[in-house]
Amino acid sequence: MSEKEDFLTVEKGKRLNSLYSDDEHLDEDNDSYEAISNNGKSWQDYGQSMLQQRVSTRSVVSLNIGAKGDVSTVPQLSPVIKHGWLCKNPPQGSYIYQKRWVKLDAEYLRYFDSDKDMYSKRIIPTASITSVANVGDQKFEVVTNNRTFVFKAESDSDRNEWVKVLQETVRDHNVTNRVSLLQQSSAASEEKQGALELRGLRSKLYVVVSGDKVFLYKNNEDYQLGIGITSIEMNLGNVKDADRRAFDLTTPYRTFSFVADSDKQKEEWMEAMQNSIGEALSNYEVAEKIWKEESNCFCADCGAAQPEWAAINLCVVFCKRCAGEHRGLGPSISKVRSLKMDKKVWTEELVELFQVLGNRRSNAFWAANVPPSEALSPASTSEERRRFISAKYREGKYRRYHPLFGNQEALDKALCINMQSSDVGETLSLVFCGANVNCDTGDPDCPSPISLAKSFDQKLQVEFLAQNKNTEIPRSEVGGHLDRQYYVAPPSITHNGFLFKTGSMGKPVTERKAKEEFSQRWCTLNDGVFSYFESPRNSTPNGDLRMKEIACLAVGVPETHGYDHTFEIYTDSERLYLFGTDNSDAMREWVKSIAKSFIPSSAEDLLNRDFERIGRLQYKDGLNLQSPKVGWFALVGSTLHVCFEDSEEEEAIHLKKLQELSIQQENEVLVLVERRRTLYIQGERKLDFQGWSSSIQRAAGSSGHTLCEQQLTEADIPVIVDRSIDYITQCGLTSEGIYRKSGVNSKIAALLESFRRDARNVRLKEGDHQVDDVSNVLKRFFRDTEEGMFTSQAANDWLSTPAMADDCQRVLHYQALLNNLPRVNKATLRALVNHLYCVQCFSDINQMNLHNLAIVFGPTLFQTDGKDYNAGRVVEDLISHYVAIFNVNEQQLKKQLDEISAIIKLRDLNSSSKVPPAGDFICTVYLEEKKETAEQHIKIPATMTAAELAFEILDRRKITVRENDYWCCFEVNEKEETERSLHYQEKVLPILHSLGTESYLVVKKHFSMEAMLIYLASKVDDSKHGMIKFREDRHLLGLGLSAFHDRYFILNRTSLRLYKEVRSLQKLQRAEQQCSHRPEKEWPVKSLKIYQGIKKKLRPPTCWGLTVVYANEKHEKQQWYLCCDTQTEMREWLSTFLSIQHDGNVWPSDSMKVCASRVPLDARLGNISLIPLRGSENEMRNSVAAFAADPLALFGKV
Repeated sequence: MSEKEDFLTVEKGKRLNSLYSDDEHLDEDNDSYEAISNNGKSWQDYGQSMLQQRVSTRSVVSLNIGAKGDVSTVPQLSPVIKHGWLCKNPPQGSYIYQKRWVKLDAEYLRYFDSDKDMYSKRIIPTASITSVANVGDQKFEVVTNNRTFVFKAESDSDRNEWVKVLQETVRDHNVTNRVSLLQQSSAASEEKQGALELRGLRSKLYVVVSGDKVFLYKNNEDYQLGIGITSIEMNLGNVKDADRRAFDLTTPYRTFSFVADSDKQKEEWMEAMQNSIGEALSNYEVAEKIWKEESNCFCADCGAAQPEWAAINLCVVFCKRCAGEHRGLGPSISKVRSLKMDKKVWTEELVELFQVLGNRRSNAFWAANVPPSEALSPASTSEERRRFISAKYREGKYRRYHPLFGNQEALDKALCINMQSSDVGETLSLVFCGANVNCDTGDPDCPSPISLAKSFDQKLQVEFLAQNKNTEIPRSEVGGHLDRQYYVAPPSITHNGFLFKTGSMGKPVTERKAKEEFSQRWCTLNDGVFSYFESPRNSTPNGDLRMKEIACLAVGVPETHGYDHTFEIYTDSERLYLFGTDNSDAMREWVKSIAKSFIPSSAEDLLNRDFERIGRLQYKDGLNLQSPKVGWFALVGSTLHVCFEDSEEEEAIHLKKLQELSIQQENEVLVLVERRRTLYIQGERKLDFQGWSSSIQRAAGSSGHTLCEQQLTEADIPVIVDRSIDYITQCGLTSEGIYRKSGVNSKIAALLESFRRDARNVRLKEGDHQVDDVSNVLKRFFRDTEEGMFTSQAANDWLSTPAMADDCQRVLHYQALLNNLPRVNKATLRALVNHLYCVQCFSDINQMNLHNLAIVFGPTLFQTDGKDYNAGRVVEDLISHYVAIFNVNEQQLKKQLDEISAIIKLRDLNSSSKVPPAGDFICTVYLEEKKETAEQHIKIPATMTAAELAFEILDRRKITVRENDYWCCFEVNEKEETERSLHYQEKVLPILHSLGTESYLVVKKHFSMEAMLIYLASKVDDSKHGMIKFREDRHLLGLGLSAFHDRYFILNRTSLRLYKEVRSLQKLQRAEQQCSHRPEKEWPVKSLKIYQGIKKKLRPPTCWGLTVVYANEKHEKQQWYLCCDTQTEMREWLSTFLSIQHDGNVWPSDSMKVCASRVPLDARLGNISLIPLRGSENEMRNSVAAFAADPLALFGKV
């Protein structure tokens, strides 16, 4: 034996499990398959793997990963012929062999990392094995069509046994069936294949969606050879949308997070996988029975082969594409069911009915008079299908009219006579020509046609009539728009089916409801009443809702709750009903039926919209603010569609273009300010108004990162762009190097985040915002915009335009490209180029000429990072030819430049007076304690925050801030013996104005902050409740509690409540239920100031007290004292207060960045206290007035 044949065995567990087989690693990185965790779990063994060749009409060799458990969902596994430990040949010529657990069955040879793993490292089809032979030294080789695998056993006998079993297995395998995975799977007609990125791996995988499985390959070459990594059984899979181009394929075993190359590719992959799931869940038993009738093998509408859907009331079978148009007719016209998935629907009688009638006999009635020019084909478009199917079944345009058509009495009589026979085709003709399924037969024993059919044991007649109890009869007079999604409402809308329901609620649903919180109910909608029963057999409903009592219907975001699809019903009695289902089609049918049942005919146009919320609200407009009117509203995306009481036409309010959106909480009014109108939406019912207000606010905000998804001005320009340009025009055109200088990164990020969160409420003010920060926000916004300013599809056309030599030709080409841009992109580009044109007109002041602006904005707008020189040339062309490209009125442009010149002159005039910024005061701040040696005199600008003040003091004293140091600025009141730590973002100047003579500011460490942050991080919610000793501040009349008494307090996001009585804590768990219904006192939590400490003369029972100060609208202050039993308890209450008041932002995530980002103050004043903030209030007032009148007068004595 040569030295090359010697090897070292790697112990099991020493090597990282990889997605790829160990003989074909791409690199040395730890891109392991099993290391890609899902919810903290690695891809471990959840089920038993097998390789099985399926023999059926759609046979395909695939890698089936099933699960231990329910055999109804997992294919039967091939028995294992032999298994055991073997050492496998090393990858890429290495001499270190790996120990592998190897299994052999009739179809595949597989090897694993360990005997506990159920997911193999590599699968070798036995069909591809050409030979198995000994190669000495306990080794044997397995030779396939494209590769040789070498294994080593622990002994010669073990080796010989493996070789013998393998040779027998290969010999027994039918040679004629040796086909590669590719060839076999082609029989299943792969729906989608291509490269996909799997998060956690560097290289893309080659993914194939075929039949009911998704196959993963290392690359296209392995796919061609039929050697795969693994496959995913889609019968337990689910496809979910993720961020941007990503989507998740979830199974009970792990989540596969894929990233597509584009949004379009993502949609195609998700659709293909959804279809694969449908295929996996299919049951061909019903389909094969129905297909026994030859005419049912082709679509009744377009003739496509193997139709898999049917209308169980119309008795026709149709294809998937036609099924979508049938659903659009509504369940009262066409009850669409799947032949493969809706197994419970297909009773023996219904299957037999379809076999007896078939598409041939049904179409003999429905399609008796179809002109050849209007007939469909499998290649017909969706528009053609919609028109044809609506005409065929809704209007009955092509039907064969019964001789008795138009004579209702004769039709009903003929129907009753026909119940004695088995001629279901005649019954179909009678019913869909107007015979009443529920007519009176005149026989008291059999009062209806159904009971008559039962008496003659005509099961198929009973089944047909039962399916058509509430079917809408075709009406030839139906006209108008056939494109409507919702059909015209009949006098009485009926619908029924299973839904999952939670208990009714009196408050909004803010938390996710798990499946366990829902109960299955049989629901019916009939005669304007929605009822829900324990089961279809129950005659007494558990509850019901009358349609006239419904105020609002809201469609939930998919996967918000345990059931993927949910909707909410809000009633006039302030109750909310939540229903759910996993079937999106069922949910849509219910929403459609309920909406049509309570929306009046005057607002039925709203039903044509794909709404997320619909209902009635009271409103007032600018013309009439006295009495509210009732309108019907539907929220669709970012547009609010309204049918006003005094208007015949529907109006649309574009929420992203609102100039102002606010809520008057005190009287529950939502104020929508448009350019020409102000609309006041009034909450008649608090519950559904909260849902409307939150939904409208969400729709009015920025919804993504493209230009069209931003909040917009009336001119279709993003608000962030409009306000940034306006601010820079007002304050920054004379700033040298504007757009080339960088600002403070933390302030840029914070301002950009504020714009993204709600640009409408961001106001740029000189002094609060620096010009360079705003200019960098604008650049960063354009650089981060998805699709870019010029769109990814057209960017190359823009970049190639500068190569044109002729100026006129270049301008014409730019104009053509400009006109092809989306509306928002075009308006935004026009506004930006206009601004840059104005900037370069003042280049003698700001030094930003045409070339400099092109250098800055070329890479920014094209997002090229300076890699394409043409980007700058395009911007240069747009600015230099601005008038020609954008067809600008030169007189208006001159007027604009004159206005800017006037603004610049006015600013120069104001700056020449050199008046210091208003509101900058010099005050005394102490470090750690109040004493003369700890004094620090510092100028306080209007924009200075508590954090900036603290770091300024520490810098002056040259104190180094360590990572876990919590330095804070405290407001100390010596008279009250209290102190309050200022929030790090709190402005200092207003605090100084409110300080009395007995108060001062001190900077010191907050020793409790770390414990408070740990406590907040461990809290599940942001509320707190418990017993506290309480005392009121006795006012002038001497009323109130003069001593401390036990009271129960509840602190939540809105208020602090005090209860005098507490119910049994053993019986009730929720804090709100433990207390009497109405609180004794209640204060808005954000209007409170919380101080640590209680003055000693009040004799607090413990030293762990809080003083709560509340100032009402009349600026009258009230104080209360809360005394805790322990320091920990006091710390928990204080931290909860701070967390609620500052929306969880108690301390900056990185205080060092706050320190680094602040702007250094002018320290030329040294330690001179220009405005003493100590002494009497009159002295302070006089000092401030003197400083404002003559800032230099106070230096006279220095």
